[in-house]
Amino acid sequence: MPVVHVNMWKGIDQEKIEYIIKNVTKVFVDMGIPAHAVSVIVHEIPKEHWGEGGETCAVRFKDIEP
Repeated sequence: MPVVHVNMWKGIDQEKIEYIIKNVTKVFVDMGIPAHAVSVIVHEIPKEHWGEGGETCAVRFKDIEP
């Protein structure tokens, strides 16, 4: 069944990760897919390893927290 990968900057707190997992799962449940059949995987990537516009997100988004 569905496997959803969510890529995010490293450092988000556990409460927010659980919120993401619960609500992404709900989207599929609302479509008639049983919750136990939905996998949500949250990948935390350091801002230094993620780039946009030719620079790392640590530089580009230095004022934004995860």
